[in-house]
Amino acid sequence: MALVLRNGSAFDGERHRPGHGVVVEGARIVALAPDDGLPRGAGDTEVDLAGGVVAPGFVDAHVHAVQGGLERVRCDLSELPVSRDAYLAAIREYADAHPDRPWILGGGWGMAAFPGGTPTAADLDGVVPDRPVFLPNRDHHGAWVNSRALELAGLDAGSPDPADGRLERDADGRPTGTLHEGAMDLVVRIAPSRDDEEYYRGFLAGQTHLHSLGVTGWQDAILGDYGGIDDPSDTYLRAAVSGDLTASVVGALWWDRDRGAEQIPDLVRRRETYTHGRLRAGSVKVMQDGVAENFTAALGAPYLDRCGHATDNRGHSFVDGEALREYVVALAAEGFQVHVHAIGDRGVREALDAFERARGIGGDLRHHIAHLQVVDPVDVPRFAELDVTANMQALWACLDEQMIELTLPFLGEERGRWQYPFGSLHRSGARLAAGSDWPVSSPDPWAALHVAVNRTAYGEEGPGGEEPFLPEQALDLATAWSAATAGSARVCHRDRAGRLAAGHEADLVVLDRDPFAGPAAEIGSTRVLGTWVAGRQVHG
Repeated sequence: MALVLRNGSAFDGERHRPGHGVVVEGARIVALAPDDGLPRGAGDTEVDLAGGVVAPGFVDAHVHAVQGGLERVRCDLSELPVSRDAYLAAIREYADAHPDRPWILGGGWGMAAFPGGTPTAADLDGVVPDRPVFLPNRDHHGAWVNSRALELAGLDAGSPDPADGRLERDADGRPTGTLHEGAMDLVVRIAPSRDDEEYYRGFLAGQTHLHSLGVTGWQDAILGDYGGIDDPSDTYLRAAVSGDLTASVVGALWWDRDRGAEQIPDLVRRRETYTHGRLRAGSVKVMQDGVAENFTAALGAPYLDRCGHATDNRGHSFVDGEALREYVVALAAEGFQVHVHAIGDRGVREALDAFERARGIGGDLRHHIAHLQVVDPVDVPRFAELDVTANMQALWACLDEQMIELTLPFLGEERGRWQYPFGSLHRSGARLAAGSDWPVSSPDPWAALHVAVNRTAYGEEGPGGEEPFLPEQALDLATAWSAATAGSARVCHRDRAGRLAAGHEADLVVLDRDPFAGPAAEIGSTRVLGTWVAGRQVHG
């Protein structure tokens, strides 16, 4: 008995196929064919596309699914308006509804809601005065805490900044309630130990949400402890062993930047431990720098101040450039793919230099660099030359308030034009993949594809209005969609996924419309009606 999807169009992972449908038997696709060539068997299950599209399931090449799910079951600020008042009201409501919780945990606030992107403990004290609060922001490179959390952590004017972060302070040096980068650990270390059942509920919520958006597989970008979230590795393994893991997941094992090459044997052991069934831990994640909004992304030249003058800050390379080259060579020799977070142009260059040093070592490892906010044009052609995949978070490439208020003034005009150069990367021959970085930003692939094509955010009225951000860096729909399916599947070493072709895995998504048939300005309105993994429906 077959599953037959007909009466619409297909996107096969590379191109639009009007009037085509798909036949599935068991867990595999057996045919992609025009409607009049599809079978009509008495025992077949038919899905009427009704003018919509069948496509490969999305593969999210950079996501934090357990973390995203945890935020959905904790104090979730991620889907609220970017507003101080909205956040405080939600935090008060959550705290009042959970009087038994010794800590208020959650997150997802946007920096643009606060002057300078830095909320204060005083604001939180007004809604939760008696219990510690720890709320990472959307990018998880900073956290908002109240005075009770600062008190319990012993943080005051005499507390030094850690080497890999900083405490926001007032004129007298007292911490004001925003912790940047490694400073988050000063509070995390006193927070309650993990609740394994809560983590599992978070995983289940995250997987359900991703499936509802047509995501059938992903690369979890941190299997390790970071930013207030404990290592989700055991959570994934439990799901893989129990059969609750329906997605195909690659886990990127966290590179501890406080250690060196001596951790590689541990990573080899962890790869073996956390590879089971639909879970494979064959990648290593290196966070090379921070983010531009808090001035920790690694730049080649200093940040500017609000008056346009150069400061003495060029951001942080969390791993020394020469050491990174040595580590990537050693990891490649052990057969690890390396997945690098790089936001600033210096961070991107340091990653490319490391991959150049490791070129030819370890075979077809499919290294990739995620985020790519600021890329020196000189480095754009190196992605193709080195066969390093550009892992896009396309949703960020628009003129939102965070870009206008917290980024462009501090980069300056020239570097401002280097941002998210997806069009240039594509034209230079680079391989593209796509990820959401959820819960940093929405995991909805159609929100990101809309920005990739239009360089504006769908359905959002912001200070940038309808003005596209660097429109010469836009991608056509087929290229962007291919990055989110075939390109991301390739990065995850899933060569039988991400495409509609005979013999490939029947990971499918059915959409309510054909986005090729309508205006580009409506791409973001596309919705998922059904999702299948290995031929089994998991949503819809």
